[in-house]
Amino acid sequence: MSTEYADAPAPAPVAEDSGLVGEAVALARETQSWWAAIGFAGRRHLLDRWCRDLADNIDELAALVRAETGKPHGDAALEIGLAIEHLAWASKHAPSVLGRRRVGSTLLAFHVAATVEYLPYGVIGVIGPWNYPVFTPMGSIGYALAGGNAVVFKPSELTPRTGQWLVDSFERAVGRPVLLAVQGGPEVGDALCRSGVDKLGFTGSTGTAKKVMATCAKTLTPVLIEGGGKDALIVDEDGDVEAAAAAAVWGGMSNAGQTCIGVERVLAHTAVYDQVVAAIVREASTVRAGTDDEADLGPITLPKQVGIIQEQVIDATSGGARALVGDGQFPAGATGVGPDSELSDPARLIQPVVLVDTPSGALIQTQETFGPVITVDRVSDMDEAVAAVNSVSYGLGSAVFSRRNGPELARRIRSGMTSVNNVIGFAGLPELPFGGVGGSGFGRIHGADGLREFCYAKSVATQRFTPPVGVTNFERRARVDGIFRTAVTLLHGTRPWQR
Repeated sequence: MSTEYADAPAPAPVAEDSGLVGEAVALARETQSWWAAIGFAGRRHLLDRWCRDLADNIDELAALVRAETGKPHGDAALEIGLAIEHLAWASKHAPSVLGRRRVGSTLLAFHVAATVEYLPYGVIGVIGPWNYPVFTPMGSIGYALAGGNAVVFKPSELTPRTGQWLVDSFERAVGRPVLLAVQGGPEVGDALCRSGVDKLGFTGSTGTAKKVMATCAKTLTPVLIEGGGKDALIVDEDGDVEAAAAAAVWGGMSNAGQTCIGVERVLAHTAVYDQVVAAIVREASTVRAGTDDEADLGPITLPKQVGIIQEQVIDATSGGARALVGDGQFPAGATGVGPDSELSDPARLIQPVVLVDTPSGALIQTQETFGPVITVDRVSDMDEAVAAVNSVSYGLGSAVFSRRNGPELARRIRSGMTSVNNVIGFAGLPELPFGGVGGSGFGRIHGADGLREFCYAKSVATQRFTPPVGVTNFERRARVDGIFRTAVTLLHGTRPWQR
């Protein structure tokens, strides 16, 4: 076992009751007024200091992420690096995206000058996931902070030390508790939903997202939801087979398949299906799960997920699916993995599985697997492929490999994000909004949309002079109404030559 597991620091303290959550929110509300008052320039200066602290200590944080999730050190460093990129982009571009700007008037309102700006909600609650405990929550935290909000962050109970490390790093850089952590399980998340935060960002399963929404609805607290996914990768007949296969295996297997935007289904045009299958088999056969430092994949972080993955594979193979990589068998005792199972438990190591001939009614075709398993299906044309992608309730990410029709196919897919001739490329671009539709949730992090997600639009209309004809008073008479109707007709009605 790696020493990075053995030398993991002690668990973070736990907020055991809603009172501690309330105290954190109250403190955040006090410091938020200062954070908002220092303006975009002041916040950028401090957020850039935070970026430097994160970058200077990237290996320390990556070791902690590895200790809590089991993922390879390099994968942990990759997600941290991307999080830093997003944080830097948000702090730099917040003024141009959120700052006050003039907007035009109309002929009927030519006497009014108008502006719009985006002001912080106040205190944002963030409930983060365990699979990417830095990159994913930072998509909410970084953008909310850049917009002038304070943040109360509940990390997953599986990655509490990673969450606390981020908060401690912010404290080192900024010196004030604008970002605070509350630790614990579902009861703490429930308390955060009820705490009076001004908006809440949640990442997790679709089922839990519904509970979060129901709780927040009681106080009309707006929510941002990133739920699960059942993402597909389409290979058209003119697609680069080798590139598509490499993308499918990395997109489906990296992080042990525990990626909400990971590839779970591959749909290949019949003209290239056999080549795609052969290439995926070659690629996946070289990937190995383990706890040593040379392993490509780590263990399944959430113990109960082992049983879910096994159930889906057994359901598919019992219905006629064939495993071309992996024998469809799992380590002894895998279904009995308990909640206290250690990351080093062999039962939590699932080697890559590639399935073909999967029946259409199988669980693995419609339910999120969240493991290193991909299915490869044959389609007669791209209409069939798009229909298959859109047939599930999820709509998070997707990928298309086609030399001629990539953008067109991407637009037809009902998902928030699509990569063309690459996989998960959209996640690394700070300018692009990130989020889903349908069962995958709503709202966006990243990009300009992500900045505005944590602010509200403030519109101001200032009268520059008294108009010759006033319509917003009780002294208005028939003559004024007539002038107004005539003006509207001249501007928007049918012209004489159009009759």
